[in-house]
Amino acid sequence: MKTITAKSPHDSSFSFSRRYFNWKKKVEDDDDNEEEILTFSSSSHFCEEAKEAEELRIPVASRVSLVPPPRKKLPIVSVSRLRSALSVFGKNTSAYRSGLGTRVVGTLFGYRRGHVHFAFQEEAKVSPAFLIQLATPTSVLVREMASGLVRIALECEKKMGKKGVKLLNEPVWRTYCNGKKCGFAMRRECGAEEWKVLKAVEPISMGAGVLPGNCNDNGAGAEGELMYMRAKFERVVGSKDSEAFYMMNPDGSGGPELSVYLLRV
Repeated sequence: MKTITAKSPHDSSFSFSRRYFNWKKKVEDDDDNEEEILTFSSSSHFCEEAKEAEELRIPVASRVSLVPPPRKKLPIVSVSRLRSALSVFGKNTSAYRSGLGTRVVGTLFGYRRGHVHFAFQEEAKVSPAFLIQLATPTSVLVREMASGLVRIALECEKKMGKKGVKLLNEPVWRTYCNGKKCGFAMRRECGAEEWKVLKAVEPISMGAGVLPGNCNDNGAGAEGELMYMRAKFERVVGSKDSEAFYMMNPDGSGGPELSVYLLRV
């Protein structure tokens, strides 16, 4: 093996190592290859120069700080402002919500010589979410209710072109009363006349009675007295195409005297 020579700028360090380290050549008989054996020469001069090197050693920081540079702080949105915005948004959506819960207020009313109106309200003080006018005369429905249980079924057709229409927003319904067809029912918006009736019976939680009707020039009611029946109903949702309203008895005994079924077929 050839002798190593220092070709780098640090020739002094190389001469220093050659001075205190002896390289001896060892010859092997089999391969005739020369190997250099490194031996250490213990000399006092080495210790002295090592001390001088320690005195000339430049102190280096033992630990390097790897702290990352400070990041730019992003603008922080106030939590109170975010909560207030969400609360305002929730109030706005709830104001336009027309859904009903599982307990609703049901009011059946109509003039004696007129047609029956049926209204369902979330609470007694709010506008009805579902108001329809039946083709059945009020006097006929009163006779049916006097005879026993009354089942009113309302059916509407499912239109393929119209999607996303809620069941309570359907405009036209086929009406069946205790299995007998009773014409069609029309969904109506709560006008001034209907709202006047609902405000008159607002303090009543459950019961039936008669209100004085509109008077004509002769002082008599044109359509007779206004009859009403008001009670709590339990709302059961079967699917997006079927719902049912069952009148709740105050004592909790017996079945419902009046039930209304909504079905989209």
